[in-house]
Amino acid sequence: MNYKNLQLAPWQYEISNQICNLIGEILTPNWDSRLLGLSNLPIKTILDIGANNGQFAKKISKIFPSATIYAFEPVPLAFDKLKKWADKQDERVKVFQLALGDENRELEMNVHKLFSASSSFLSTTELLESKYPITQNQEQIIVSQKKLDEVPIANGENLRADILIKLDVQGYEEKVIKGGREIFRQAKGCIVEVSLDMLYEGQATFKDIFSLLSNLGYEYKGNIDQVSDRDGHIIFFNAVFIK
Repeated sequence: MNYKNLQLAPWQYEISNQICNLIGEILTPNWDSRLLGLSNLPIKTILDIGANNGQFAKKISKIFPSATIYAFEPVPLAFDKLKKWADKQDERVKVFQLALGDENRELEMNVHKLFSASSSFLSTTELLESKYPITQNQEQIIVSQKKLDEVPIANGENLRADILIKLDVQGYEEKVIKGGREIFRQAKGCIVEVSLDMLYEGQATFKDIFSLLSNLGYEYKGNIDQVSDRDGHIIFFNAVFIK
């Protein structure tokens, strides 16, 4: 099947995303609720950067039920689902149809229509498209991007300590951190999705992310989950950093 030329109705794209998310939940091991020490922190604010439909927010809200969640998601289809869930959370979850990076500007984003969670500002590599052909069906849209440090709701004074940041932006992690150094400096913990395989052109490496967060006072504590290829090597994982 040629995914690049595949044309479906909106409801068919929605079903594809639902199926992919369900498969991901089945294949990914359940978190240990201790989160490598994160659950010992009195987390009151959670920044969910790259929230998609709210998969992470739904899980983490059960571990930190008194925390306020600020969720950022630029893709319209995913944001609509995120907002529907957030609207039922008694104002505990605030949502922003916004991308985060190292500049304040409008920017073209590659939306993966059959699986919006893998959408990125970065172009997909042949490796990603061969491993996951579903990512080939794309469209480009213009989204608003801001620096985290300059988002009004996240100006530091409005965020209750302790702060936990989750970062899942498909290779764009370095730019998000650079645009939010002050907020990252204030936070106590960070969960970052890291790809070891080169899935996006110019993606941040583990070394890049480790160096930036180390300079902001974090220590790497391990992974809460990871996805491996058939030969056993790790494709990507969620790394935990704690101060």
